[in-house]
Amino acid sequence: MKKLLQNFTALVLFCFCAVSFAQKDFQGKAYYMSKTTMDLDEWGGREMTPEQKKRIEERMKSFLEKEYILTFNKEESIYKEDEKLEAPGSGRGWGGFSGGFTGGPKYKNVKSKELLQDQEFFGKQFLIKDELKSLEWKMGTETKQIGQYTCFKATAIKTVDGFDWRSMRRRRDNDDKDKKEGEKKNDSIKKDDDPMSEIEVPKTIEVVAWYTPQVPINQGPDDYWGLPGLILEINADRTTILCTKIVMNPDEKEEIEKPKKGDEVTKAEYNEIITKKMQEMREMYGGRRGNRGGRGRRN
Repeated sequence: MKKLLQNFTALVLFCFCAVSFAQKDFQGKAYYMSKTTMDLDEWGGREMTPEQKKRIEERMKSFLEKEYILTFNKEESIYKEDEKLEAPGSGRGWGGFSGGFTGGPKYKNVKSKELLQDQEFFGKQFLIKDELKSLEWKMGTETKQIGQYTCFKATAIKTVDGFDWRSMRRRRDNDDKDKKEGEKKNDSIKKDDDPMSEIEVPKTIEVVAWYTPQVPINQGPDDYWGLPGLILEINADRTTILCTKIVMNPDEKEEIEKPKKGDEVTKAEYNEIITKKMQEMREMYGGRRGNRGGRGRRN
């Protein structure tokens, strides 16, 4: 009975609010704050002093904590970072290499199921064009208030992109205790030659979304969408995306333009490009280690 009442309430809210969103030139803006947590102890932080940890955390803050703006109408949206001027020396995460994992403006069209993303990787511009994929949302019965909006809970299981840095973690080998000493040494050498061998990404994660029928738009931050209302909060693995402000029908409307620059590729093709580049870097890294070792032996 409780679930039926909540579903009915959501339907009433959706129908009531949809009337005011019917005009042709309707537009809105939602401001989001995204934060990803990272345990430095997992990446060798146990050997650092508190001062060293603090310095690294400050340098990583601009990469792990970002602000975005979602500009949307009834069918389209563009999601892009709200870039701010940074202090000298603050850094942008992991330098140029991080560009392969953090995308540029993302365009979604929920009617044509079109997804476009502007992406730069090692100085080359790409235009990722793919089908907008939907998640199999399970509607929950819980509600909570986010600002002035009543939100309803929905959950889904999401397949994780192998290059999603937000879910990367250090690989854990549960069989270490059962290995022989010689096997441990060989494994250690392999990891030294290939630093990426210590990183893994889970195949799937659970996503918890909070959406509001008071803004009856089938949109949300990043690549999330597909609920009967604007998604105001996303909790996915170690990342939380939270809406901090909504502006309906701003005085100065912004044209939602599709990204156009760059070589057009699908997401699968782009991942293949990253894979090849990483392989080149691993080979180059291994070659340098070999050269250093060779010079050491000649001496």
